[in-house]
Amino acid sequence: MKNIKIGGVPEHFNLAWYLSLKDKSYQKKGINLRWEDFHGGTGQMCKALRKKEIDLAVILSEGIIRDIINGNEAKIVQVFTKTPLIWGIHVAANSNYHTIDDLKGKKAAISRFGSGSHLMAYVNAENNGWDTNKDLDFEVIKNLEGALEGLPKGKGDYFLWEKFTTKPYVDNGTFRTVGYCPTPWPCFVIAVRNDVLENELDEIKTILEIINNTTIEFKQTPSIDVMISNRYDQQLEDVQEWLSLTEWSQENITRETIEKIQNQLLALEVIPQKVSYEELVFDAF
Repeated sequence: MKNIKIGGVPEHFNLAWYLSLKDKSYQKKGINLRWEDFHGGTGQMCKALRKKEIDLAVILSEGIIRDIINGNEAKIVQVFTKTPLIWGIHVAANSNYHTIDDLKGKKAAISRFGSGSHLMAYVNAENNGWDTNKDLDFEVIKNLEGALEGLPKGKGDYFLWEKFTTKPYVDNGTFRTVGYCPTPWPCFVIAVRNDVLENELDEIKTILEIINNTTIEFKQTPSIDVMISNRYDQQLEDVQEWLSLTEWSQENITRETIEKIQNQLLALEVIPQKVSYEELVFDAF
């Protein structure tokens, strides 16, 4: 039995992994796949890949591309969700901020530098014509729980996080949403450490085959909307909207998408240079 560790955020996007683990699909193929939740998101997973604490990760496209360019010895092997991630722009409900314009020059709460919440703050700034050198400031709050605690106390002024994950906290009056910022590319990819690709490629191929078979049929799972609503404490209508907007992928990331993301990251000055497609992507099939 081969031991392989995978990391991902504990959110509805990754329920397909839970379902395939629950029915022991990997064990039946001789793989002891162990899942670890990363509440700190992409920045925390990038660090875990570098330290060899996990072998692969379900991770934000822009975050892992930035980190590979900056020295993370890993590669993208597949797109996991091909639809954009819709980031909600949140403020504390007790704050005086009511529009995105109110946030210009204010402090963005981020999980960590290099995270999705960090990079998307740049995208939001560019979308609104802000000067990213003058109009952006950051406060590290580690994760969603840190934002829930910190924003009402003035630790950071606004926080970008996936809109459906934060919706319960908008509903209960902790956060107020002032706008949205969709990623201009597929949101989640699967990335694997280079040494794991060299030594455990057959196992990685098997894992991808199993999860792809699961995601192809995911939306047809009986009462999947009710399951997600109960498991992630979300309103049923929000889950149904999310399901209607989300598409999973069973293919690798395209050259065009890699080019688009790198162009954006370079324009935002969060990578020093662009690299070749082959330095970022591995074809496992």
